[in-house]
Amino acid sequence: MSLAADVIDAARAKGVMLATAESCTGGLIAGAITDVAGSSDVFDRGFVTYSNAAKTQMLGVDPALIDAHGAVSEPVAIAMAEGALAHSAAAIAVSVTGIAGPGGTAQKPEGMVCFGLAAKGQSTRVETVHFGALGRAEVRRQTVEHALSLMLNALNSAS
Repeated sequence: MSLAADVIDAARAKGVMLATAESCTGGLIAGAITDVAGSSDVFDRGFVTYSNAAKTQMLGVDPALIDAHGAVSEPVAIAMAEGALAHSAAAIAVSVTGIAGPGGTAQKPEGMVCFGLAAKGQSTRVETVHFGALGRAEVRRQTVEHALSLMLNALNSAS
């Protein structure tokens, strides 16, 4: 069984809806979830917020936060995940913002991705993963897997 199917089964068992807020993956996490038949039971929506304006308009991310930290940052990942929760019927939302490549800087190299995980009634969790300069497709693939794993772990640890 796929990781996405495991996420769906766990969400169904908990009776919760899910949402995604994606930048560097451009909807691939939502796509992985909705590839599974029956996912509509638990998947409310996915936000593809590739531009800074989309992050602000669709998720309510404060432009000053983006100006202060950059779009690829833990504070923005937190705001994206919390915005996805606030603008959906979901109880759990994951967000991703990163540098899939090619390119990047010394401070924000290719393969750096910030993940946010927001769950109703809990503090939002955030982490940054450095996948390395693996190429755009591979960074995005690993980002999807990691985001699904974060969701699955949150669902399995929820009471």
